[in-house]
Amino acid sequence: MNARPSRMLLAALVAGMVSVLAGADDATQEITARELTFKVPAAWKKEQPKSSMRAAQITLAPVEGDKEPAELVLFAFPNGAGTVQANVARWESQFVDADGKTPKAEVEKKKGKNVDVTRVEIAGRYVAAVTPGGAEKNNKPDARLLGAIVETPTAGYFFKMVGPEKTMKAAKPGFDAMIASITKSAD
Repeated sequence: MNARPSRMLLAALVAGMVSVLAGADDATQEITARELTFKVPAAWKKEQPKSSMRAAQITLAPVEGDKEPAELVLFAFPNGAGTVQANVARWESQFVDADGKTPKAEVEKKKGKNVDVTRVEIAGRYVAAVTPGGAEKNNKPDARLLGAIVETPTAGYFFKMVGPEKTMKAAKPGFDAMIASITKSAD
């Protein structure tokens, strides 16, 4: 048996994997918002925040089959904004399931580079107020929220990404990579 073709195949596979991994860093952009720095996929479009409550704002183009983009907003509140549980409950209340009931969020603890992160995921009909405190409500079926909460001694940071189901499912790997990249600047 000739080992040469096997070695050539192995070398080609290794070279391909190295090129994919090397290109992974090129496919991200770094964003600094207050005391946090994080990386998101280069395809995600950083925008000027629409309000002073937003520390960062990013739009994700819809994938095939979805009509609307997804939006990732980073809110920063000095001295926090209630407990993690209270904020998860608030996000849950922005959705209803097929029976009109509030769905339960999937919540798990994750690690950023040097911070602890609470990751949140909720799916259903998105019925949050169009503007905070406003009477007009969204009515977006088949929506999903990916959230991340980071608490520091000086602020509470709330990454909230909401969009149509297919776009959000496609964005999950990028969102989870973003969580793993979150770094708090030194005091």
